[in-house]
Amino acid sequence: MTYPRDVHYARCTVGVMQRLRPLEPYWYLILAMILFATPGLLALAREIWSLEQGGHGPIIVVSGLWLLWRERRDITPGPASRTLALPLLAGTLIVNVLARVMGILSLDWLTTYAALVVVLYAYVGGAAIRRLWFPLCYLLFLVPPPPLILGPITQFTKQIIATASIDILSWLGFEVAYSGTTLYIDQYELLVADACAGMNSLFSLLAIGSLYIYLRHRAQWRYAVLLGLLVLPVAMVANLVRVLVLLLITHYVGDAAAQGFLHQAAGLMMFVVALSILAVADHALAPLRHGRKHA
Repeated sequence: MTYPRDVHYARCTVGVMQRLRPLEPYWYLILAMILFATPGLLALAREIWSLEQGGHGPIIVVSGLWLLWRERRDITPGPASRTLALPLLAGTLIVNVLARVMGILSLDWLTTYAALVVVLYAYVGGAAIRRLWFPLCYLLFLVPPPPLILGPITQFTKQIIATASIDILSWLGFEVAYSGTTLYIDQYELLVADACAGMNSLFSLLAIGSLYIYLRHRAQWRYAVLLGLLVLPVAMVANLVRVLVLLLITHYVGDAAAQGFLHQAAGLMMFVVALSILAVADHALAPLRHGRKHA
């Protein structure tokens, strides 16, 4: 006797197999690419994704792979220059080995990723790579910029957010003060860490905001660029809201609560706030979008 659940499962299995059939000639290549990328992904998971400021990594991987799978339907493989691909692949692999030996994680992953893109180019051609520009660029959000670039920007953004949060709470009548990026409220002292208001959190918010804009307005590139200019200030506001919430939690509930579960909840709330502000801005700019559409 066949149950409806079994029939549904069989149909789903057949549907998945039919979708995977075009990839059948490349199974060995896909397996080789997965094996090549696995060490770099494991290193990212161990050294970056396990930290609060790198927790967005798995989301980027899953959503980025989903984007590539989603765009496959519009991809028509074209000619590629093997004479260009082979030297590029050899060069990236040499740098990758050196980066892995020296333990430079960001360079290790970037060269791993570059090698995968070169292999993809060799099989689908330049036109298809241009068609996949956003998913491929989006996956670069997996690794934050190097400390040499990240450090000064992080210090600058933390200082702005620390000053703004104290000014707002002082205007509301709270007893607050700050020294650099150290905040004081009542008898408590809080440090504005990189994960709370630094460039690392802004980096993850930029990734999520860019994904939202691409999925919503990819066909209207001028409007998408306009909305994209708002992503950085929106991310700054979301970080500011997070710091304000943590200060208020410390004031009303205590330092232990602010550093426990509610600290993590405030981090999730930051993403919700950022996407909400971006959605509101998108709605407010709708007349401009429709005006361009009719022009």
